[in-house]
Amino acid sequence: MVAITAADINKLRQMTGAGMMDCKKALTEAEGDFEKAIDELRKKGQKVAANRGDRESKEGVVLAKVTADNKRGVVLAVNCETDFVGINADFIKMTQTMIDIAIEKNPKTADELKALSYDGKITIAEKLMEQTGVIGEKIELNKYEVVEAPFVLAYIHPGNKLANVVGFSSTTVNAEVAKDVAMQVAAMAPVAVDKGDVDAEMIQREIEVGKEQARAEGKPEDMLEKIAMGKLNKFYKESTLLNQEFIKDNKKTIAQYLDGSEKGLTVKGFKRIALG
Repeated sequence: MVAITAADINKLRQMTGAGMMDCKKALTEAEGDFEKAIDELRKKGQKVAANRGDRESKEGVVLAKVTADNKRGVVLAVNCETDFVGINADFIKMTQTMIDIAIEKNPKTADELKALSYDGKITIAEKLMEQTGVIGEKIELNKYEVVEAPFVLAYIHPGNKLANVVGFSSTTVNAEVAKDVAMQVAAMAPVAVDKGDVDAEMIQREIEVGKEQARAEGKPEDMLEKIAMGKLNKFYKESTLLNQEFIKDNKKTIAQYLDGSEKGLTVKGFKRIALG
């Protein structure tokens, strides 16, 4: 039987963030081998994940970041079950490490990101599993999005619960204007940049809902299509970024605000992630 010292337990705790008793048990089962002990903690994470597979993980951290040249931005959410975990400094640090890796390695999807090395020893997927065992909650990389454009700005709302990245058509976009638009995205949650970017299924759903509303109001059947199209235009104004009223000046749309700042300036794309 290998003697497990307090120093050994503390070392494993520093390496993994696991509790003292979990570290002691893992080292004992691994007979003092640190790599095997870490594997034991990961196995525990798999068991916890299996047991909590049906639990909802709606809390966590959302972060956004851009490359040094501002031509690519990423936004991601690492979710957990409780706000207590989500505001923990180590949990936020882990999420920050993941977004730093995303900026450096340029994965295109969440699966590609999870396959990358977290620290030269384990992958991000393995780190998430490890932390599931350490924390005892369902921990997952829930969402990951990328935007590429001539200029990309990242915005993180205070509290790390909502973030976005917005791509602009010009490299000379005014910094204040870019931030205004990013805050518009955060506050107003548009579904697309412009009318032509709205998903066809969403458009059809809005038309059908409009017809049903008009029918419920007793409108004639031959008027339903026209009324529904009017409601669709209202949807475009409220839910597509360029057609929304600018929250700082409702006499202008975002498209007008951008063009007034720089002729022809527009938004090429955006991605917004919010918890819940």
